[in-house]
Amino acid sequence: MKWGYGSKSRCRQSSVVAVAEETEGIDEGLVESCWANLPLELLREVLMRIEDTESKWPLRKSVVACSGVCRSWREIMKELVNTPEVSGKLTFPISVKQPGPRDTLLQCFIKRNQTTQTYHLYLSLTQALADDGKFLLAARKYRRATCTDYTISLDANEMSKGGGTCIGKLRSNFLGTKFTTYDSILPYAGAKLVKSRSTRLVGSKQMNPRVPSGNYEVAHISYELNVLGASRGPRRMHCVMDAIPASAIKPGGIAPTQVDFPMDNSGSSLPMRFLRAKSSRLEKSLSGPIETEREGSLVLKNKAPRWHEQLQCWCLNFHGRVTVASVKNFQLVASPENGAAGPEHEKVILQFGKVGKDMFTMDYRYPLSAFQAFAICLSSFDTKIACE
Repeated sequence: MKWGYGSKSRCRQSSVVAVAEETEGIDEGLVESCWANLPLELLREVLMRIEDTESKWPLRKSVVACSGVCRSWREIMKELVNTPEVSGKLTFPISVKQPGPRDTLLQCFIKRNQTTQTYHLYLSLTQALADDGKFLLAARKYRRATCTDYTISLDANEMSKGGGTCIGKLRSNFLGTKFTTYDSILPYAGAKLVKSRSTRLVGSKQMNPRVPSGNYEVAHISYELNVLGASRGPRRMHCVMDAIPASAIKPGGIAPTQVDFPMDNSGSSLPMRFLRAKSSRLEKSLSGPIETEREGSLVLKNKAPRWHEQLQCWCLNFHGRVTVASVKNFQLVASPENGAAGPEHEKVILQFGKVGKDMFTMDYRYPLSAFQAFAICLSSFDTKIACE
């Protein structure tokens, strides 16, 4: 198994080399080598220039390769590489669990394969609506008698529950109107752990006992019943982000940010071994305020479209990022929830729309992560018996 955002795809459509390829064969202990003997000032200056110049994929794989040379190189690169919130860049696999940039939408796209019931999320490398992209996440749909499951993985080819790269899942009810997103890693202190066998991530390996693995509820997504009948009106979405406080969208607000994957009992970080932290303490794997009681959770709702008389359809301004009319298209904004609406409630946090038969754009920003945004968009693909 290769580790990273996903192993290098066997399919022609996944043309961008995965992160793991640069780190393949690196010993878990990251044994010190002759490269570690470079003067610290010189080493930092060299790595800083690499970080500054290799700003986009696929060139950014050089930054990941440098972090795998030895322990000292890795520690310096971890200091130099900022989170997506600050830099607007996705570099290491943990980036998909970290909130996006505050001021701009991070542009991505999703490719759907209806034959295999799989979905692949890519980071857009150009302004074009369809390019090769940088692979980020993959999901597979599993139909059950009473529900539908979507397993989310870091590996483009391994999306089973038994795989070690599964980082979460999405589960719907029978009608396809209510969804729950689960994270396999503790997203914040006090997160609700679901111990039911029916919702357990079968492939989740046991982490360090102080950082328990399992299913943690991080979001609840619901679709209102369409009283107008099939295709008579737009969908209405309501998302409760359990892992994000409502204050996160305010100036100076903070959303919990995972800064590393916790270690398992063998000392390896799952699912990324080369990002192993020095300590497995819980407070080392999370940044932001740690509290046992959560304040009010962030609530997202879809932005209401307007009816266009000439076109005879419901319209939203996607600023050129969506080109095909579809009931799946949506924009999410923060809901005031019993308070006065401010400028922060007008800002689009996530937008999703169709650009081709099996091609969709997905743009997100702070405080959502790529993982959370991807899970919300997967809910839009599911059949909704009561809504359509």
